Amino acid sequence: MAFTASCIQLTSTDDVSENIAVIEPLLREAAAQGARLISLPENAFYMRREGTYAASACDLHDHPGVRMVQQFARAKKLHVVIGSIRVPATADRYFNRCVVVNAAGDIAAQYDKIHLFDVTLPSGQSFKESAQFDAGDHAIVTALDGCGMQGLSICYDVRFAALYRTLAQRGAEVLHIPSAFTQPTGQAHWHILTRARAIECSAYVMAAAQCGEHPGGRTTYGHSLIIDPWGTILSEATRDVPCVISAQIDLQNVHTIRHKLPSLQHTRSFN
Repeated sequence: MAFTASCIQLTSTDDVSENIAVIEPLLREAAAQGARLISLPENAFYMRREGTYAASACDLHDHPGVRMVQQFARAKKLHVVIGSIRVPATADRYFNRCVVVNAAGDIAAQYDKIHLFDVTLPSGQSFKESAQFDAGDHAIVTALDGCGMQGLSICYDVRFAALYRTLAQRGAEVLHIPSAFTQPTGQAHWHILTRARAIECSAYVMAAAQCGEHPGGRTTYGHSLIIDPWGTILSEATRDVPCVISAQIDLQNVHTIRHKLPSLQHTRSFN
């Protein structure tokens, strides 16, 4: 089972309508390249350094960006993974949620980010995602017609290998890591971590990323990637601009490598 997959790289702002206007033509560009599966980065429709998220958070089915993607997916008969949007958890707290839209335009799966980014970097920059977000508690794998089994995650999750092991052992053949990596951590760890997740799970990785400067002074690393199950980078965004990268995914490679190197079957418990 082979198909073309695309990652869309963005420099999202804190204007939802503006971001939709940027994303729509990039979706069309990916479709023109033959994409059957398209992935958008974390915070695709709203991005800023800090502040309230109330203006961008709404019920999933009312979100203008989600509705646009549903219409597009239905018209083009392809699947789109929306890296993340903000949806209300309570009156003043949110989930950072990945949304999968299938080729019928239906919401096929949702995943709430499990590992929240609460860190202070050596540069002194501080991030505390848990101040406004609640963590998810379910690992999600979903089937997409013609594209196999998709394992979902978001950004900081990439540092927690056990999640990806679980996704792979539940059948995931393609792992999504939509991200908004900081510049310092991206330069140090982005390629290493994403390639490691592909290698240890014998799975394709689609890592759509934010890049450049965003409102509030945040800068993200970019370098969106598509990686094969052997850890080879098939396609990379090498410039800090919104763009489309594409590659051919052949799911038979997943099963060939898992047969030759069956590490997923060799997991042992230990004290």
